[in-house]
Amino acid sequence: MSSSTSIKLRPAAERGHADHGWLDTWHSFSFANYQNPDQMGFRSLRVINQDRIAPGAGFGTHPHRDMEIFSYILEGTLKHADSMGNSRELRSGQIQLMSAGSGVTHSEFNPSHEEGTHILQIWIQPHTKGLAPTYTEWHPQEGPASPKTLLISPDGRERSATIRQDASVYRLLLQPGEAVSHTLTEGRGLWVQAIRGDLLLNHAKLLPGDGASAETAGSYHFTAGNEPGEALLFDLA
Repeated sequence: MSSSTSIKLRPAAERGHADHGWLDTWHSFSFANYQNPDQMGFRSLRVINQDRIAPGAGFGTHPHRDMEIFSYILEGTLKHADSMGNSRELRSGQIQLMSAGSGVTHSEFNPSHEEGTHILQIWIQPHTKGLAPTYTEWHPQEGPASPKTLLISPDGRERSATIRQDASVYRLLLQPGEAVSHTLTEGRGLWVQAIRGDLLLNHAKLLPGDGASAETAGSYHFTAGNEPGEALLFDLA
């Protein structure tokens, strides 16, 4: 049984922050003008940005290479277009994952002129550089949501989006008082990014925007408090 002493917290308020008017963004790891040598990522996980995009605004066409980039839409709509020919509008609860590989350009906009868009944008380093770019998505199934759902995996199992890294990403969606567990095997690392509500990770309390990491093999238990809790769980080589 792993203990709370093996869990390192990354409080939301200690993240980097920038308000560009059209974009209000928080950086869990070093990004753009926020540079912190103690926060350069966790294993293959390189970027977690919590972005709020104003109506009608967004990121113009720009290039990427050799990075697995995915956006989890928390509120509103995100319009994605890329040089592979994909043009998609993604809505709350959906994920798009772009493997930039040998090089790709893309843009991301909030197509609404009334509502803001709220996303988590996440970058994970691939296991191999120079691969052909690819694009994949994950959409929730109809019906009651599972408390723990695989969103992203190396092999696309369980309808997950496919990533070029030994990384599995789960969504935790817990009703008040509900609990779920995750077993971390030897040699792997766990990162949790809290999104909504309040969660207990073993005995460590996580509030929205908080991150937590652990690298001790064992069982990790998540319990929601008095309101529904949501988080992303990363299991990384």
